[in-house]
Amino acid sequence: MINIRNVSFQYANSEEGALNNVSLSVKSGECVLLCGESGCGKTTITRLINGLIPHFYEGNLEGDVNVGGLNVKEEELYVTAQKVGSVFQNPRSQFFCLDTTSEMAFGCENMGISENEINKRIKETVKKLNMEELMDRNLFKLSGGQKQKVACACVTAMQPEVFVLDEPTSNLDLDAIEELKNTLKVWKDNGKTIVIAEHRLYWLKNICDRVVYMENGKVIFDISMNEFVTYKEEKIRNLGLRSMSMKTIEFPKNNFENTELIAFKNYRFSYDKQQVLDLKEFAISKNSIVAVTGHNGAGKSTFLRCMCGLERKFKGETIIDGKAYDRRQMLKMCYMVMQDVNHQLFCENVEDEIKLGSDEITNEEVNQLLKELDLSEYKERHPMSLSGGQKQRVAIASSILAGKEILIFDEPTSGLDYRHMKTTADMFKNIRKRGKTVLVVTHDPELISMCCTHVLHIEKGKVEEIYSLSDDNKNKFMNQFLF
Repeated sequence: MINIRNVSFQYANSEEGALNNVSLSVKSGECVLLCGESGCGKTTITRLINGLIPHFYEGNLEGDVNVGGLNVKEEELYVTAQKVGSVFQNPRSQFFCLDTTSEMAFGCENMGISENEINKRIKETVKKLNMEELMDRNLFKLSGGQKQKVACACVTAMQPEVFVLDEPTSNLDLDAIEELKNTLKVWKDNGKTIVIAEHRLYWLKNICDRVVYMENGKVIFDISMNEFVTYKEEKIRNLGLRSMSMKTIEFPKNNFENTELIAFKNYRFSYDKQQVLDLKEFAISKNSIVAVTGHNGAGKSTFLRCMCGLERKFKGETIIDGKAYDRRQMLKMCYMVMQDVNHQLFCENVEDEIKLGSDEITNEEVNQLLKELDLSEYKERHPMSLSGGQKQRVAIASSILAGKEILIFDEPTSGLDYRHMKTTADMFKNIRKRGKTVLVVTHDPELISMCCTHVLHIEKGKVEEIYSLSDDNKNKFMNQFLF
């Protein structure tokens, strides 16, 4: 079904190649996992298969790419799109309509399918994927998991032979991951060919048939999933990969002690008369690393946007050291790294980007931070030319140099491999040592166990519980994340 032969590719304006003489074949009906550290070439492979390379992403392409009998290099994108359905890391980037039903019809309409056939396909897809409750909904009011499910439904309705997914679980909670897993099972049962580039591996061990590990633009090994699951945890870590089992997560002792608090009063907020946040009064420890957890759509990001002053209609109070701060004052104290970091990358190169907003910073400090976050070799690169994980690290570097008292990160490990996730966790601990307070919206139990001191659990716009990550609370953590 998919034949990639002796392919090398170098993105335009890049000094080094993304792929180096790669060959890969995928049989019809196979499900293949592409894994490896950030920047290894996984995403580039997916872009070859769906035709985004060379028709959207320009560069120097050598070798042959054949998908279902199509020469991808020569065919127009709209032709390849009939053969290959794509689900991206951020589903919002592939939506064109305002409501879910219209979005599901959009791809089929572009293929020239009759109205009766489109309605039939939508009805069949809704039934297969159990998504009746998502029909005729505003796309912009859905949670991350719901948007991902709609994106999967849209490509399902187009009935392609091949499905390509790039980091599909990066911002999903455990329930949403389970929903996505069920969708992949439906595709497999229908004989579809699936290629997934992913860092979270544990949920795929009963889905994928093969594991292709990449490094520096090359395929290092291509083995069956049955063989891969026999690898010891230490070997998987040495490859820079995430754990294959959530139960192997270590829970280090936390001796955090701090009586200074940051209190929140009357944190209430509504979108179009629909209340999404109702937090009357609670507090967190100052100079801590707080994991803000909860299901997709629980109100976590809204809470932090209110906290750092980004929501103009918000009227609540934040009390620090006995002093009440309003929205405008909190804007000066907080720095937020958004879930989609593309919205906050502005400069022409990485070095200028991380210095943006820093008043007094030495070149030595900049170079040291670039080294710590494994970004030194990209200092002259345009931030938008980097991989998702690399962009994430650039945004984190900018936040560290901004000199704010409270740093907020929304899904900071989306698109990060194990090594860079650990680097990020260490950076958060170093930020705390500087006397700062860190809040992290995350669905990533590995990150939480590595660095967080507390968990703030929010559900349906209310505080479910707040607890410290001590041995006494280990069961709470396990019940929340590893059920």
